[in-house]
Formats: sequence, C-alpha cells, structure tokens
Amino acid sequence: MFKPKVSHEVPLCLLERSKQFNNYDYCLPHLLDQNEEYKEYFLQSSKESRYIIMDNSLHELGTPYSEDRLLYWLEKLQPDEFIVPDHWQDKDKTLKSADEWIQKEYDYPNTKFVAVVQANDFSEGLECFNTLKNLLGYKKIAISYGASWYNDLSTHPDPNYAKMHGRVSFVRTLVDDFLLNEPWQDVELHLLGCQLPQEFGYYHHLNCISTIDTSNPILAGIDNMPYQNYGLTLKPKTRIDDIIDIHLYDLNLALILNNVDLFRKINNI
Repeated sequence: MFKPKVSHEVPLCLLERSKQFNNYDYCLPHLLDQNEEYKEYFLQSSKESRYIIMDNSLHELGTPYSEDRLLYWLEKLQPDEFIVPDHWQDKDKTLKSADEWIQKEYDYPNTKFVAVVQANDFSEGLECFNTLKNLLGYKKIAISYGASWYNDLSTHPDPNYAKMHGRVSFVRTLVDDFLLNEPWQDVELHLLGCQLPQEFGYYHHLNCISTIDTSNPILAGIDNMPYQNYGLTLKPKTRIDDIIDIHLYDLNLALILNNVDLFRKINNI
C-alpha cells in the first residue's frame, strides 16, 4: 500500500501548526544558521524525537551548504535521515560526493544517509542510480522533480505536465529495472518536491517510496492558487526562502489548509 510519510515545508509562523499535518519535519540546514526561531524549532523537534530529514540546501542555494556546517548540524540534531550533498544535473560530481559522504555514515549511527540521482539525461540517470545502489551501497535514494531532461520523456504539449510525467516515467523505469517493489528489496525512494501536486497519485502501487517532501500546497496557497479536484496546472512561483518570515495575518490560512487536505485526497495518501 502506498502510504509514504509526507512533509510540507512551511514559513516560521506555521511551524508548530505543521505538526498537525506533517508526518515528519524536513530541515533546510542553511536556515538553522540564519534564523533563531527555525533553529529552536528543530532543536526542540530533536528533543521530542520527531522524525527529521535534513536536506543539504542545494535547491535553495544552488550549491550544497558548507560541509563544516552540515557536519555540525548532523552532530547537533542527529536527524533520522540526511540527504548528502549533490550537484545539480552533474552525475560525476554527485557520485564523487556520495562516495565521500558514505564513508562518514558510520560516525552517525542514528542517521540514514540518502543520496540523490543527478544526471544530464535518462541514461545517465539510470547509471547514477545503479552506482549509488549497487556500488556505493546506499539504502535510500532521492529523485528530484526538476531535471530538464524529464521533459524529453513525455510527449505532453504542456511543459509542466511533461516534466511531471517525465519523472513518473523515470521512477517507473527504476522500479522495473531494479525490482524495487519486490518484498525482498531493501532500497527505498524519497521524492524531492514536485512540478504538479497530482503526480503522486501515479505511484499508488509503489511501496518502495517511503517519503515525500514538497512545499507545493503551502506555496500555492500563498500565491492564491487553490487546488482543484485534479490538482494544479501551474507550479507556484514563490520559494520557501522568499516567505520564511511572513506573518500569519498575511496568509490565507483557510486556503493553505484546504490545499494540504486536497493534496492528500488527490493522491490518495
């Protein structure tokens, strides 16, 4: 049964409320150093033994956060999972980084290290996944939403739908080629973000997808984009870094919470 843990990144004013709809806390480490309230929330979450996945902030910064600060927060937070530094659509640099970081996993016995597939095309994506799984031994691998070559895997005329369907096609190929859905298989998938929120309904038969993170329903609400019964046709333009300090009274909270609820219903999660 497809019942992954889901987390929606939120602005500071919704951190406490997010415990009501998030299955775990998704941590952006650069914000730990930039914002005291954000830092205190995650320190308290760690004390409360809430499930935490710590990212490396590549998506937000364009490059992974500094290694010394990542190591500091790994030690301080002891997250349940850590997404090791990757490099956007650069297979070789990503694999080099994944190889270096997997050597450090033994120093953090309470944290599962997660690698990300990065590639310039479909065949590189398969090669990257194979290396992460079979040569480097990662037991959990993340698949990003925004690779430019996803659009090459779909004939849909709308670029948003094409990118969504492209990742669906890539994930299904991984599942089929590497037998990821077999009961004896011990490799899990994490889905990073989404182009359109209805994408996850295509994975209802894939037990290997254990976690999802996406700020889509939150940012769509902030951009005044109510979910329809099918989802959305456009991706919100606002980024979480842009509105991290937004005040609660500036939000349409009812719209945001309705989007969160519809996200679950649309995708049958």
